[in-house]
Amino acid sequence: MENPVRKYVIDLQKTLDLLPMQSIYDVIQVLHNARLQKQQLFVLGNGGSASTASHIVCDLAKNTHVVGVPPIRILDMIDNSAVFSAYANDEGYENVFAQHLSNFANSGDVVIGISTSGKSPNVLRAIDRANQLGAVTIGFTGFDGGQLLGLASMNIHIESDNIEQVEDIHLILGHIITVNLRNLAVESVSKKNGQYAAVNLF
Repeated sequence: MENPVRKYVIDLQKTLDLLPMQSIYDVIQVLHNARLQKQQLFVLGNGGSASTASHIVCDLAKNTHVVGVPPIRILDMIDNSAVFSAYANDEGYENVFAQHLSNFANSGDVVIGISTSGKSPNVLRAIDRANQLGAVTIGFTGFDGGQLLGLASMNIHIESDNIEQVEDIHLILGHIITVNLRNLAVESVSKKNGQYAAVNLF
């Protein structure tokens, strides 16, 4: 009988081998340039994806700090329970993120919606609203990608129908993005005229 722990790890490694590297590079570049332009970044999701969103916000806010480069202006839509529950009670759970985003998001900002199924109504409405506001929208998905796969302007899709492993890899994506944004920030400080220069990853 195969060791179930080993099987989980082997399956996870197989899924990691399928990561869309180009899509990840593209997302990192968008986030790096948004940082240099002092645009805002919003992250949202439900359940386990809410925890992932909060973790990503923490890492990008704290672990990408580089003296001489603008901080990442990042907010999650999850952790204010009073605001969240007020919108859920008065506007419906499907509108909690879209309504809150409407107060803050502007054209050129970036909104990351995390949904393992790609079918969460409140995430879809938030991404749709962000599109209307002129924000760059990014989906983190799994399974078949759901409607989020086509709704977001960019997507990092995990080729798996195992919800735990999709969530594992979404969190890994947050760490990959954090490390690369920190490295790019170090590289992007231009000594000439004290100005910032966007750096291409390739």
